[in-house]
Parts: sequence; C-alpha cells; structure tokens
Amino acid sequence: MRKPVVGIIANFFMINDQYPAQASGNMNIEAIAQVAGAVPMIIPALPDCVDIDEIMGVCDGFLFTGGRPNVHPEEYGHEPTEAHGAFDRDRDRIALPLIRACVEAGQPVLGLCRGFQEFNVAMGGTLHPEIRDLPGRMNHRMPPDGTLEEKFAHCHLVKFSPGSPFTRIFGCGEVRVNSLHGQGIEEPGRRVIVEGYAPDGTAEAMTIKDAPGFAMAVQWHPEYNAAGDVVSKPLFETFGDALMAWKQGAASAAK
Repeated sequence: MRKPVVGIIANFFMINDQYPAQASGNMNIEAIAQVAGAVPMIIPALPDCVDIDEIMGVCDGFLFTGGRPNVHPEEYGHEPTEAHGAFDRDRDRIALPLIRACVEAGQPVLGLCRGFQEFNVAMGGTLHPEIRDLPGRMNHRMPPDGTLEEKFAHCHLVKFSPGSPFTRIFGCGEVRVNSLHGQGIEEPGRRVIVEGYAPDGTAEAMTIKDAPGFAMAVQWHPEYNAAGDVVSKPLFETFGDALMAWKQGAASAAK
C-alpha cells in the first residue's frame, strides 16, 4: 500500500516584497516525511483555487502549521486591534472550514501553534491577542535574538490532565517544550478539551470532544527537530499511525 498523503496548509508570503507565493517551512515537510512516514503535499491557502471536498479526497489527513499572520478576530466575534497583528484571511477561509469538515469525517488532523489557535476558533472559541499582557502570564514569544537552536529551545513545562491522550503518547504527565507564540486561547471552543497547560495557565494542548478520528493540536512547535526530540517524535509517529489507519479504512471501503 502507498504511503498516506498529508496536506500541509501553506502560508502567504511575498518574495522580494514583490512576488506573492504560498509555502511551508522545511521543518513541517520533513516531520511529515521522515517521522509520520507520509507524503507531504503543500496545500495553497487560496479559496478560489482550492475546494475542500476535493482536497479531502486527495489527502489522508492535514497538518495545520504555524505562521506569522494570526486568525482574524472577526472569525470569533472580536474587533481587530493593533495587538492582533497581521492576518491571512485566505488561510482563515481554508483552514477553519477544513478543520470542521475533517473532525466530522474522522479524517486525521494535527494543529501546531497557529493551527492550535485555528482548532479553537473553528470550534467556536476565542483568542487573546497578546497573552504576555495578562496578569501572571509569561512571555511566550520567540526570543528576538540568537541562533535557530536558541529560538526553538525548550523553555517551559506543559502538564497534562490525568488520563490525557497526550500522557499516553509521551508516556509521562509533563513535558518540556519550546514557545514561539504571542496569542493564545481565551475561551475554549464548545468541543475543545484543553489537555495541557503551561505553568502560567496558558493552554498548550487540546483534543476535540467526540471526534471520531485523530484531532489533536499543540501550542508549541514540535516540527523542530521532530526526528530527534523525545516529545516531537512520538507525536508525529502517532499522527502517522492514524493516517495509515484512515488510508487502510478508505481502501477497504472502496472494495
């Protein structure tokens, strides 16, 4: 049987400040190919060019990655402010309905950083524009200086709820992770189960209640050093197992 195919939702950016493009970081692609054992396929976040039903038919699951633009606050009933930062409305229009459709179908989905926030908004939740401004919260943003290794270094713990699926994946109740985000969950969506928190109370891991398939998301960036990190590797391996199970089920149904 062929490997599963994973759609990696792309981000918009400008090449040389002139040429519009769609892309995803190598780390996302390598994590899917080398650890999840699947074929990575970049999906452009262009609603006029992408049909959700069609890409769900092509792909066995989807990875919702991080990205500098944030989910537009209109998607969760808030007014935009300067603190909300930049936006990518086209990605909103692809990612949010795609998450909902995949959850209902049981098609495997994994969210990372912005993807974690997209899961929450897709389920009707809201976001803080800048969690470091909240009393008692730490600064979760990427360090402004330093090497790539320093920017993605583990910097705080995440503690999971007893019996959480994440505890089963990692084999322990807490892990140390990196932190490169400014926004975070304000109110969890209706079906969002927050499975893990940072020491300051920031939500860091979630599952979707009653999802018939793999539907998990984390606020950190496990794609960095995915093959060598003791937290990242089992997460992507578990995602890969879910992808293969979905593909085998689809193949059996087609016979």
